[in-house]
Amino acid sequence: MATRAARGFGQYSGVARAVERVGERWALLIVRDLLGGARRYSDLKASLPRIPTNILSDRLKELQEAGVIRRVPTVRGGYELTELGHGLEPVVAALERWGWAVLGEPGEAETVSSDSLAFALRAAFRPDVAATLPPTEYVLHVAEVSLSAIVVGATLDVAPVGQGALPQPRRRSALEPVPQTVLELTVAPAALRDLLSGTDAARPRLDADPELVDRFTRTFRIEPAAPTPGALEVGVA
Repeated sequence: MATRAARGFGQYSGVARAVERVGERWALLIVRDLLGGARRYSDLKASLPRIPTNILSDRLKELQEAGVIRRVPTVRGGYELTELGHGLEPVVAALERWGWAVLGEPGEAETVSSDSLAFALRAAFRPDVAATLPPTEYVLHVAEVSLSAIVVGATLDVAPVGQGALPQPRRRSALEPVPQTVLELTVAPAALRDLLSGTDAARPRLDADPELVDRFTRTFRIEPAAPTPGALEVGVA
């Protein structure tokens, strides 16, 4: 029988085992970025500028040993998620939505990366609502980051654009009709927080078509985190 590392929690529990695998500082942020596709070591370092190089190397090694990520033979210095790692997407998305409820104002020297912004949009995407709206491209400029989010029916395709954007494979939306409607927004991080949370605080400061802004806020929404009624009322007989 395989022995477990001494740093384990000593509990035969799904939560304990999951935290042993991906609960170290920075680990889930690495997973979040890799949910956007394969990344090189340098890409991950650029997206997480405060992570020490030795810690990044340690986390990558640990995630490999846990079967969460693997090296990409065709990309020098590249990493990607395994099938097990991709299984973390709903978990990370739920954390993203919960985190927006307690986000507050940006801290000193806090940055926005293209990977973090893209994942926020994916976590906020409402495919059931989008399916009822016309195809639209949303171009967002937030801090130093620019993204293009193409929505066609219930599908979302997000890609970084502009200077410094990573090369992208052919976009899925290239096979769809190209949206004729484009909304371009330049917003501060806190204003984007307000838009995604559904508050109207940022709207008066936007130089954009109000109808398209409304379409954006209907398509992308992160509801405030709140307990589900009755969720904690299930007992064990």
